[in-house]
Amino acid sequence: MARKIAASSALLVFAISVLLGLGASNTFSTTLSRALLAMGGTFVIGLVIGAMADRMIAENLSPVEKKLKNSEAKTGTLDR
Repeated sequence: MARKIAASSALLVFAISVLLGLGASNTFSTTLSRALLAMGGTFVIGLVIGAMADRMIAENLSPVEKKLKNSEAKTGTLDR
């Protein structure tokens, strides 16, 4: 999940940076270099946010999994 968040946010920032840079009449090389820098920075930030989200989900689901595991009813032959 962390890589998906990082990649999607980085690509979104790259596309927005290219469009805004060309709209501001910057040269193509300047626009592309700034967009690549923004994409790289956003990818790192997205990895951190994704890792935090993974850990938060795991911490919140572990008590539920333990509760479900402990409360499982034993099935017998007369259960039908």
